Amino acid sequence: MKKNLLLLVLMVLGYNSMRAQGLENVIVEVYYKSDANDATVNSIGGTLPIGSVTFRVYLDLLPDYILQSVYGDPNHECRIETSTLFFNNEDRGAVHPTFNCNYCDDNTVMLDSWLSVGAACATQLGVLKSEDDGVGTIVNSDGILTNTDPVIGIPLTQQDGLMAGTVQPVVAVGIGTELMVFDALTSGSVFSTTNGAWASLQGSVGADPAINKVLIAQITTDGVLTFSLNVQIRNELTLAVENYVSSNPQGTEILFPALNFYSPTIISVEEQSSLNPSFGIYPVPANDNATLVINTPVDVKDAVYAIYDILGNKIAEKNLGKVSGTSQYNVDLNTIAPGVYFVEVKMDGAISSKKIIRN
Repeated sequence: MKKNLLLLVLMVLGYNSMRAQGLENVIVEVYYKSDANDATVNSIGGTLPIGSVTFRVYLDLLPDYILQSVYGDPNHECRIETSTLFFNNEDRGAVHPTFNCNYCDDNTVMLDSWLSVGAACATQLGVLKSEDDGVGTIVNSDGILTNTDPVIGIPLTQQDGLMAGTVQPVVAVGIGTELMVFDALTSGSVFSTTNGAWASLQGSVGADPAINKVLIAQITTDGVLTFSLNVQIRNELTLAVENYVSSNPQGTEILFPALNFYSPTIISVEEQSSLNPSFGIYPVPANDNATLVINTPVDVKDAVYAIYDILGNKIAEKNLGKVSGTSQYNVDLNTIAPGVYFVEVKMDGAISSKKIIRN
């Protein structure tokens, strides 16, 4: 029954499917890192290990696209895992951020782990701290969440990543007990489904539709976080539906390597810098050649770039060796047919990818 229900919902959401490119990037933001001061409210919010990191995961969509679902199916597991336990706030925590925003200033409610389709509480959308307008920043009533460790970038005391907007409810399809790893009174380390989804039946957009970054999860843990996700989006103008998968694309599915993530335990700003390799590729679109620019404040022992087509076939690869500081490399596109591709950069095991168009 679950399988039939999931297929029905995906069919309803996903009619008129065709191959296109509305997903620009997957962004993992380090939202906060707990310190000893935050542990003073453990008796209310639940035990939060010192050094726990709160990650926020965003889908960066083109304008006029909406998020429909994050899903797993028999060919593509949807999996979020930590090497320790997810932190779930015991006061107001929930599997989705449905708590009243008035409670965000209480204990560690703002660090709860949950799955979302844009919201960060009942009436506010989640936005990158760097894109927060700074209006109405929450001041914690317990005097915590004040850490200014450079690894978190902008402190929560300055910009809290909350912004007013139209909140869409999360609809769970084919998943139930799996969500309990994010429940307020449950401890767990793995969320997995091969036959379920969390969806937005009306479709979700970012707080600023022109930027269109949609928050899909917040995870807090003191361990190593990994995930493999699959997402369905729709173009509101053409009604074209696109399915992006983390591996093993089939039919019209589009491989998007950045839907896979691995995070070593974060201790320093250097580790955060190597967590998501910083690179750009220009121009877009490109003709016979493109320029790959890699920027890293710490030495990388082994850097490799590869080019994949939208079916996941590797069509080019080059080992760049050691990288330090800002470095530029020529990417020869002469032997590549016109079309849409992904450039994947791997630096000491950390992976990031971007789209490139060959004219």
